[in-house]
Amino acid sequence: MKPLLGIFGGTFDPVHFGHLRPALDVMQALDIEQVRFLPNCVPPHREQPWLDAATRRQLLELALADMPGFELDCRELEREGKSYMVDTLASLQADFPDHHLCLILGMDAFCGLHTWHQWQRVLQLCHVVVTGRPGFDWPSEPALQVLEACRCTDPGELKRLEAGRILLQSVTQLDISASEIRRQLQSGLDIRYLLPEAVRLKLLEIKNA
Repeated sequence: MKPLLGIFGGTFDPVHFGHLRPALDVMQALDIEQVRFLPNCVPPHREQPWLDAATRRQLLELALADMPGFELDCRELEREGKSYMVDTLASLQADFPDHHLCLILGMDAFCGLHTWHQWQRVLQLCHVVVTGRPGFDWPSEPALQVLEACRCTDPGELKRLEAGRILLQSVTQLDISASEIRRQLQSGLDIRYLLPEAVRLKLLEIKNA
């Protein structure tokens, strides 16, 4: 039995409550010791971020400052080249040998897992926790059917086994997107209550600079 370390990657462009609340739900439901937020530098599967790396890092620092158990991890920002999760997981496994890694993914990201670089190796390095609305079920994508054998319903397996399990976890679903926040900000609309107040104020400061 080992404690769990949550891994939550993304562009966080910018970070908002749609990232933070599900991460908190998972941490509490699965008794995860810590959730590490990993902003990526060069995302391989999407367009380049709107905000530069230094700004996204600063906004995450503000968002995570008052939440015990949430930690900012900048290893992908500091690593050259594309941000491949398999490299990040190998690095984390080396740094945290006394923990089992749990990669936290939304359903959309999980459905695209088979397109990731060396995606089969991901489950050799960590467990995967897939988040969604209450009552959601395994996706219908044919490429993911082979992984259903890895599905588990007992969270205790994540602490007993080193890696290789996939758990579906219901979380609070907030219909908030970074792209919509960016659109509203650029249109001069008020973005309060979509993200932490410190993040909102810093974005306004950047916009008005």
